[in-house]
Amino acid sequence: MIRLDKYLSQSSDYSRKEIKKAIRQKAIEVNGETATDPGMKISEQDDVVLYGIGVDFQGKRYFMMNKPEDVVSVTRDGRNTTALDLLEEPNKERLHVAGRLDKDATGLLLITDDGVWTHQVISPRKHCTKVYHVWTAESIDESMVEKFAQGIWLESENKRTLPAELQILSSHEARLSIQEGRYHQVKRMFAAQGNRVVALHREQIGEIRLDLELADGEYRSLTQKEIDSVW
Repeated sequence: MIRLDKYLSQSSDYSRKEIKKAIRQKAIEVNGETATDPGMKISEQDDVVLYGIGVDFQGKRYFMMNKPEDVVSVTRDGRNTTALDLLEEPNKERLHVAGRLDKDATGLLLITDDGVWTHQVISPRKHCTKVYHVWTAESIDESMVEKFAQGIWLESENKRTLPAELQILSSHEARLSIQEGRYHQVKRMFAAQGNRVVALHREQIGEIRLDLELADGEYRSLTQKEIDSVW
């Protein structure tokens, strides 16, 4: 059970103050009856109408996005387009990115309002592997496979990265699987080996793979199987 005003503030763009005003205006109905108390308890099964429009219960939300270049993975930014700007969802300010991507990187971005779930995704202790397709300026030496497997010392860091799996696809192209999300980690790992990443595309986080049907900037809700896969 949940308070009516909380239910509506979570499931619409109206604030609790605006919802109380709507109650005074007799603009809210619950199961066909005019609501008079913002604190009345309701459930997901109740039929709630606000200003003549039915309101579905909005629980925790989970999305995947195919992030394009030049989009930043923050909630607000006064200069750049953010991932949340691309969403057409109510109460977007309550959402956040679970595992950021650099501005110039593309690919799988997870967005949610579930902080506990986000912790499962980004915590190195949870071993939620992130898979990247990497293109480099210089050729990729075979010796880097073993070096990445042993962990790389990054500049200004006091410990190696966790073991990473590097699969060389061509002279300037590789697939890298890591279990962490340190600042600019993929770029810094290659830079530590005298190479430079020129393009970076995230393909997978844990068991969640980027939906190849999503065009740049498009998104969809995660399936229940995808949501449960990070636990």
